[in-house]
Amino acid sequence: MIKERYWVRPKEWPTFGIGHNGGPPLDDDEPPGKLLYVRHAWKQAHAEVWKTPPRDILLFRLRRAAAAGLSYEEYMSRLLDTGRYPQAGDTPPDRKDNAK
Repeated sequence: MIKERYWVRPKEWPTFGIGHNGGPPLDDDEPPGKLLYVRHAWKQAHAEVWKTPPRDILLFRLRRAAAAGLSYEEYMSRLLDTGRYPQAGDTPPDRKDNAK
């Protein structure tokens, strides 16, 4: 059993003023459940975005995707990434490495 009265604060920890509890910094290690919650939140957000919209909106998006020359999935991916509706004259960003 560890005797708490012999615990010594490591010198690398910063000192804070009145009102701070003197505990360890929380930035060094993630809490055990944080990564699980982040993964859950991303899965929920992904499911919410890709759920089937009402028929009229789906037909509207399909027409706009066909006019832009994209598939529905690619059209929605660009819409969600950029926040703007892809147009027929848009060109995708050049992803080739131009370094020679």
